Amino acid sequence: MLFRYFETLVSPFPDEAPTQPPATLWSFAWYYTKPFVWLYLAVALTSAAIALIEVYAFDLVGSVVDWMTETGQEDFWSVHGGQILLISLLIAIIWPLMSLLDDLLLVQGIMGNMPMQIRWRGHRYLLRQSTAFFADDFAGRLSTKLMQTALGVREMMNKCISLFVYMSVYFLSAIILFGANDWRLTIPLIIWLIAYFVTMYVFLPRLQAWSEKQSDARSGLNGRIVDAYTNIQTVKMFSSGEAEDAYARKGMEDMLETVHPQMRIVTTMSFTLHVINGLLIVGTIILGSMLWSQNALSVGALAFAATMVLRIQGMSHYFLWEVSGLFENIGAVVDGLKTLSQPTAVVDRPQAALLTPKGGEVEFKNVTFRYGADARVMQKLSLHIRPGERVGLVGRSGAGKSTLVNLLLRLYDVEGGTIRIDGQNTADVRQDSLRSAIAVVTQDTSLLHRSIRENIAYGRPDASDEEIIEAARRAEAWDFIQTLKDRKGRVGLEAHVGERGVKLSGGQRQRIAIARVILKNAPILVLDEATSALDSEVEAAIQERMDLLMEDKTVVAIAHRLSTIAAMDRLIVLDEGAIVEQGRHEELIEQGGIYASLWSRQSGGFLNTGEVVAAE
Repeated sequence: MLFRYFETLVSPFPDEAPTQPPATLWSFAWYYTKPFVWLYLAVALTSAAIALIEVYAFDLVGSVVDWMTETGQEDFWSVHGGQILLISLLIAIIWPLMSLLDDLLLVQGIMGNMPMQIRWRGHRYLLRQSTAFFADDFAGRLSTKLMQTALGVREMMNKCISLFVYMSVYFLSAIILFGANDWRLTIPLIIWLIAYFVTMYVFLPRLQAWSEKQSDARSGLNGRIVDAYTNIQTVKMFSSGEAEDAYARKGMEDMLETVHPQMRIVTTMSFTLHVINGLLIVGTIILGSMLWSQNALSVGALAFAATMVLRIQGMSHYFLWEVSGLFENIGAVVDGLKTLSQPTAVVDRPQAALLTPKGGEVEFKNVTFRYGADARVMQKLSLHIRPGERVGLVGRSGAGKSTLVNLLLRLYDVEGGTIRIDGQNTADVRQDSLRSAIAVVTQDTSLLHRSIRENIAYGRPDASDEEIIEAARRAEAWDFIQTLKDRKGRVGLEAHVGERGVKLSGGQRQRIAIARVILKNAPILVLDEATSALDSEVEAAIQERMDLLMEDKTVVAIAHRLSTIAAMDRLIVLDEGAIVEQGRHEELIEQGGIYASLWSRQSGGFLNTGEVVAAE
């Protein structure tokens, strides 16, 4: 009950909407620390109390030594018994209780919840980045940055709050108690403090710089390794094991180039610390002995000074390593925030409405778009698709077919013009409601490394097993689903498909994707070479059911094999981002234009030369 109370003081999974984190170090750290700030204030108070008790305990030891030398054995307990009892109460009861409270606040309240909350909030923000954001980086590198930045922020704040409060109170109390015994005892300690801070000033910024470089190199290395694992089939098919070895080794060598300089700084810093600590101990003992020999210092005070500097010597190593760890974490956070605080390219407008689709009418009006600084892919394109109309997109590679679909899904924002669905501007509605109204089957189907049930029900998580099975039957997938079994013994709908669905064949993945679309039952259907991965027999079986799938839906289809879209209500021929031809199959053949040229290169809808001329 006690542990649970402190573990639930702050929720690791707040429901707030994801927002862009600040792009500067301390603003970024405060953004994620703010929910825990009152816990950190409590930790600061308990840390200060523990530091005071510990330093005072050393002074009490010196006082006990003086009492023993000043009072006879017969009278010691009668004179000082009450004081010894209070000292025992302080050290044996109050000190442990304060330490327990400090641990409950820090360990139970902060250590586990804070990095998890940062990962939760950071993941939700990254998940809403544009597809271009993910295309420009390794997935493994992004996940590594998220994980290590969460730990970096926690450790940075832990050290800044508890460590600095504890050590500041500790050293200040030590100086005060040294001066209370004899002000001259503070001289070696003050000189040592100056040397100590100079050591930190010289070495720690260098550690931070190398830590930032090492963090980036570590993320890059992880990205290289994950990239190979994710594409293991390609690696195997091209016998690229040695090439991948070299690729990973280069990442490891790059990381070692940041590790070795950092370790050299660490060794030099450690040696310097040993030197100044040795001088502190020798200086304090020699000075204390001289003062004692002149009757200016009691034995108890000398005992306090000697034990205190020995304690400080041990703590100085701990403190410096903790501060160096702080700078390492600062380096990791600085590196991570460069990724985590990037603005989102495609964002919902304030007070964005929900899309309320009716018949599935789609209209592109004077749409202009380009990828980055590249030449324009589209220039004032206009296209009207009637509710329930089935439209096929045709064109050579790079003509703009996939771009048109990406803009319809608002994976990118248009530069000019508007796209409307049932009269609603897609830029004015929430992205999740827009995409829930559009079902997509792509040529390159990748599944989630989850169960068959979860993959089919991805667009409708509340679907029943009966609905999932019916969708699988309609997609000609149910027969093979029943035979599936993964290495953990899960079968049928519970079997897991591996990363990107690697445990299934291309045709099986495609049928799962079609089942998912059937279950989603969205009013607008996008088919991007939806049956390309299927063998002829299965494709023929599914084609019979595709008419049912497309019934009462607005359909936009892209196909390499023109025969699969020849029966569409209208064919749109794109070239360099513009509509150059449109009409039914027979009409376009009669025109003798681009479509007729593409059709003439195919026999029965298949390419004669093997060249994919109609691919995006």
